[in-house]
Amino acid sequence: MRRPELTKVFRSRRAVLPDGERPADVVVSEGRIVEVLAYGAGAGEVVDLGELALLPGLVDSHVHVNEPGRTEWEGFATATRAAAAGGVTTIVDMPLNSIPPTTTVDNLEAKRKVAEDRLFVDTGLWGGAIPGNTGDLAPLHEAGVFGFKSFLAPSGVDEFPHLNRAQLEEALAEQARIGALAIIHAEDPKILDEAPHTPGQDYADFLASRPDDAEAVAVAGLLEIAQRTGARVHILHVSSAAVLPLLREARAAGVQVTAETCPHYLTLAAEQVPAGDTAFKCCPPIRSEANRDLLWEALAAGEFAGVVSDHSPSTPELKHLPSLGGDGDFAAAWGGIASLQLGLPAIWTEARRRGHSLSDVVRWMSAGPAALVGLTTKGAIAPGMDADLVAFDPDAAFTVDPAGLHHRHPVTPYAGRSLSGVVRTTWLRGEPVDVNGTPTGRLLTRGEK
Repeated sequence: MRRPELTKVFRSRRAVLPDGERPADVVVSEGRIVEVLAYGAGAGEVVDLGELALLPGLVDSHVHVNEPGRTEWEGFATATRAAAAGGVTTIVDMPLNSIPPTTTVDNLEAKRKVAEDRLFVDTGLWGGAIPGNTGDLAPLHEAGVFGFKSFLAPSGVDEFPHLNRAQLEEALAEQARIGALAIIHAEDPKILDEAPHTPGQDYADFLASRPDDAEAVAVAGLLEIAQRTGARVHILHVSSAAVLPLLREARAAGVQVTAETCPHYLTLAAEQVPAGDTAFKCCPPIRSEANRDLLWEALAAGEFAGVVSDHSPSTPELKHLPSLGGDGDFAAAWGGIASLQLGLPAIWTEARRRGHSLSDVVRWMSAGPAALVGLTTKGAIAPGMDADLVAFDPDAAFTVDPAGLHHRHPVTPYAGRSLSGVVRTTWLRGEPVDVNGTPTGRLLTRGEK
């Protein structure tokens, strides 16, 4: 006979709840939140956090784990350790850059097999929509992927080609038919091809190779097709404020469209990128300070579904970093930023400076992404939700030391930056996550309760 789990009471003077921040007792049993009571009213094993803020675990719906096939870039164990250390209790893994990509049910099962017993946080999987696999989308959706990612420009890896307009229309029509969410990397390949491509260490040259128009033109074309097909579409990693009026107009016209942005677009700026520091390279790129301010205005106005990492690491050699003996060539370096562990303090540092609250951060980084992908038991401290919780010290400051990061390679554009906010403990279903211990995360499938 199984012994019943002891009831736990998570007590904090700064519990961040759906209705705001206040003192509270959060009562947990069998891995779920059963009650949220007045401070001091709960009975059971008390976990007293004092003045530490109690947050729901973050949900990061945009993570490249790269396993199997490119595990030397990252892997389920290292990525989910970094997630837990950063207060992220749920991730959804992208269908690339693993080999094979998650574009068939067989490939999905291969990824699930390698992920089992390596997860320190709960993990879902996206499928991929690429040329020629329209017939695979319904079986993948039935098998539990959370939706389908597509590129409108080359992805950077040959096994995950991009869709042209006709292929995009075919894929979106099928996704509308089966009720799937389409998530899109929207840059226009013609504009990218015609932009100047100048090798070297000057970030301005790299920025010129990925102009704002590449995003805006791609999004405009995507929205036209979404309107015709009735597909539900989500624009990934919006970096350019030129996209924002297009999204507003489309929503007013009834198009089912959401969008996300990322910590690096909200906390970094082109003017700050040192020559040759290719840790800052990502696609689409980090843009100007003025552009960053417009993204913050849209975020504050509720125009983004969430803020997610787009954690996309590679081997240090592919980043061409001068500090590791590379040439600092932005044109040649792999485009991706590894920030899964640092997203919460990075966003909190800038959000607080701009007058935002922890409740705002939770809405952007936990509740919003959970709602986007349909995770109905994640993203909030409320009865019936999974007891995925974070003890967060919002007033503690630290300097980012890459040696303290848990993702596979200690490369980050945040190195040496002073950030506010320290994750003290992360709990998954009411149990503390030990990143040096036994993994206790689960594989998630779409629609499960």
